[in-house]
Amino acid sequence: MPNLIRIENDHLAVTVSSLGAEMQALASKDGRDWLWNGDAAWWTGRSPILFPIVGKAPGDTLAISGQTYPMAQHGIARRLEFSLVESTATSCRHELVSTPETRKAYPFDFRLTLEHALDGNRLSVTAEVSNTSDTPLPFGIGFHPAFLWPLPGAQAKPHHVTLDNGAEPPVIQLEGGLIGRTLDISPFTAGRLDLDHSLFENDALIFPEGAGNGLTFAADGGPALHFIFDNLPNIALWQKPGAPFLCVEPWHGMAAHAGGTAELVERPFTVALAAGDSMRFGFTVEIQP
Repeated sequence: MPNLIRIENDHLAVTVSSLGAEMQALASKDGRDWLWNGDAAWWTGRSPILFPIVGKAPGDTLAISGQTYPMAQHGIARRLEFSLVESTATSCRHELVSTPETRKAYPFDFRLTLEHALDGNRLSVTAEVSNTSDTPLPFGIGFHPAFLWPLPGAQAKPHHVTLDNGAEPPVIQLEGGLIGRTLDISPFTAGRLDLDHSLFENDALIFPEGAGNGLTFAADGGPALHFIFDNLPNIALWQKPGAPFLCVEPWHGMAAHAGGTAELVERPFTVALAAGDSMRFGFTVEIQP
């Protein structure tokens, strides 16, 4: 069974599982839960880490230098046990390193660490990818946290997402889980998107570029969750239609193109990390009750 660790301060409490280093709960000390609970009737995920791919590969097969490997949607990390390498009252850090088993799907040496840390009303989640081999490391990475919709205490209120940059970024649709080729007109107006379940009838709303480094998911008149993204240029919003959650997903990497190649290096926004180098990615969410 996975091991669970709880971190907390005077404002928030977070539970993290060793399986996928996935956050299981985010609650404020007044008893309100903010994170989706993983009800299998809708979706068993809560806040998976996506590595070494974001989204689907054609036929669940990844190609690397002409060789093919089995690769399920969103990669291998969310299905593997991480080791707890450091913890304090308010933070914990988990680590996943490559093994002969991981190399069957992803033939590279790597170290992936995931840290959860609390500071006041803010939770920061930071991933660091290290290339422990002597060749370049190609990968995509992303976060997939699901938050309650409606937000606690806001059951009768309309909800919306507003972009910090006030932009109207174009949206791209998925085709059979793969990235389409056409950018469509933004659903945002002056940086605001009024949420409705019908928005997600054709899967996620994906914004490859232009959504900026921060957004707020809020009910009219409150409460609100404010997000800041670090080194994550792609943003997606997703809900299983009608489900009581909204996923706010910052990524560096996306699914393969529909009708395109299965080659990892040709997926949009793939990172190529030099031998011996490390790179960090993360998000912060502030609870505004």
